[in-house]
Amino acid sequence: MKYYVHLVMRLPDVYTRIKYCLIFFLLISCSIQGQVRKAIFNGKNLKGWHMDVPDRDTHPELRIPFVVRNGMLVSLGTPEGHLITNKIYSDYTLTLEYRFAGETGNCGVLVHASTPRILYKMFPKSIEAQLMHTNAGDFWCIGEDISVPDMDKRRGPKENWGVTEGMERRVLNLTDGSENPPGKWNSMKIRCSGDTVTVWINDEMVNHGFNCTASRGQIALQAEGAEVEFRNIFVQKLPGRRR
Repeated sequence: MKYYVHLVMRLPDVYTRIKYCLIFFLLISCSIQGQVRKAIFNGKNLKGWHMDVPDRDTHPELRIPFVVRNGMLVSLGTPEGHLITNKIYSDYTLTLEYRFAGETGNCGVLVHASTPRILYKMFPKSIEAQLMHTNAGDFWCIGEDISVPDMDKRRGPKENWGVTEGMERRVLNLTDGSENPPGKWNSMKIRCSGDTVTVWINDEMVNHGFNCTASRGQIALQAEGAEVEFRNIFVQKLPGRRR
């Protein structure tokens, strides 16, 4: 930057200096804008998302399990399914806040989601970052795979590993006690960079995986039994990464 400014100031014509200064600041502005976090939930409706709720295919009278309430995106828990972004993302950081609205239970955030209903005719192909109370940050492999250090300890015997029904798909997180007490808001951050996925709960790194078999896809929120409230859902492109 100093070198560029020095070159501009050596130009003999003042108007040329101004022109090149404007170009410089325009380039800086574009670079910064590319790194600004963007809300993917507007607090008013579910624009930019779509639902996949298998039980409603045959029972359309069932309630819609994802609603907007008091500016929050709420997963009612049942009927079970997923709320999925229309957009595909790669090389980004996802941040959000969540809390269990009543009794604690199960839910999850999926990254690199793609083919729908590949697992138990319900879960889309993806890597899940678990939200189940006391287990937040576990990985679940859903048609996609990921590696972590100490795999034998955190995933069980290697011969049982897999990404389909009946296989060991759960990869335990690294910490205990990272979640706030029930009813309190928790923050979650997921960074997807190339073939790595890193998860933080309340600013504590709880899992880090590499050699992921996917590097892009949709983002999804689950309805999986418990009512969960979400707010402040943002995506930020990683610096230096192309779309």
